Amino acid sequence: MIEGVIIKELKQYFDDRGKVMHMLSIKDKEFINFGEIYFSTVKPNVIKAWHRHKVMVLNYVVVYGEIKIVLFDDRVDSKTKGETQEIIISPENYNLVQVPAGIWNGFKGISHHYSIVANCATLAHSDSEIDRIPFNDKYIPYSWETKNR
Repeated sequence: MIEGVIIKELKQYFDDRGKVMHMLSIKDKEFINFGEIYFSTVKPNVIKAWHRHKVMVLNYVVVYGEIKIVLFDDRVDSKTKGETQEIIISPENYNLVQVPAGIWNGFKGISHHYSIVANCATLAHSDSEIDRIPFNDKYIPYSWETKNR
């Protein structure tokens, strides 16, 4: 597991009307700061990668569908420098994935329909705060090809 990444199982509360899906509260030890929350959709087999934030911490959950998040650590002083990590999240595997600043990350839609990803970020988006490279850039030693799960 990449240093500083947190994966936290979240609660869902069901009744005959539907459900409530908790994500992040100011009372949670994982809460750092509120910058903005946004929702991103991703179609099946589509890859949204790579990006890393200089300061912002990401808090991902999937409220519909399923994604594979992939992380790559190239931080100079990290104990896990050079490591990659894959994490599958969905409403059936309902977890908060907290990605620290400085970690390259991206995700791929792996359900048969589109997925909805929520991110409760610690800062409001700023183009000057983010680095981007294409999903197939050789700098990151990872292949997005389908693997058996």
